[in-house]
Amino acid sequence: MSTAEIPNFFVTIPHSGEQVPEEVTWLKGLSEPHLMRDVDRYVDRLYAPGIQQHNVFSIQTPWHRYVVDLNRLPGDIDEDSVIGAPHESGAFTTGLHWVNTTQGEPLITTPMSMELHQQLVDQYHRPFHAQVETHYSQCFAKTPGTKMYQLDAHSMPSWGTEAHRDPGQQRPQIVVSDFHGASCEPQYKDLVIAAYEAAGFQVAYNFPYVGGRVTQLYGKPDQNQHCIQVEMRRDLYMNEDTKALEASSKGVSEKVSKALGLIIEGIRSFNEG
Repeated sequence: MSTAEIPNFFVTIPHSGEQVPEEVTWLKGLSEPHLMRDVDRYVDRLYAPGIQQHNVFSIQTPWHRYVVDLNRLPGDIDEDSVIGAPHESGAFTTGLHWVNTTQGEPLITTPMSMELHQQLVDQYHRPFHAQVETHYSQCFAKTPGTKMYQLDAHSMPSWGTEAHRDPGQQRPQIVVSDFHGASCEPQYKDLVIAAYEAAGFQVAYNFPYVGGRVTQLYGKPDQNQHCIQVEMRRDLYMNEDTKALEASSKGVSEKVSKALGLIIEGIRSFNEG
């Protein structure tokens, strides 16, 4: 990928992949709505024009989140998903390997072997995180002491389910999360919120999401790593029942591009300051 316009800002999109490898047999034969229930479908497409327009470095994956959820840790497994897992049944229903969808639909009915679990981690989980880690290390090596800013892009159901903190509630259009202020400096959080609001979105902060493992892993302000999670409500651009992209997606993508541009402008001012 070409050199980014703002080398210390990049976007990760961990949940838009839809490919299911052959060895993950339990996901074969599911209906499209069932299989795509919790995938951040189209988020990569919504962000693509802005990423290209502003020459933003991005890291994505082709792999389905039910195979290995990149916003989880390899140890986020329980007895329902992996034989011999260190956590009891029900501890990680939506962990590294999803046992059920957020609507309670079954995904794993027979736990996999520990060997298969490790194979999936090595082949589909580790490469994404290795890319993120490498990008950080390369940028720090090139410009020691610089502050790095990561935006982790996701989507969310329009209404909270029993699996969420807000069951039965309609979500705001955008939720910005920084793990209760732990994953980035306040000025970056304020910048991201202001950028999405200026682009025309209704924005909430740290509810119903506070951030996931990505923000936990890479949000290290004391080490010049600032990571923030951005969730977008799915009914803005897709039919949540059929999972089809709607015409409104074009306008949403234009708003995302505007938000990215404003974030870049803000980070440029941080750099100059």
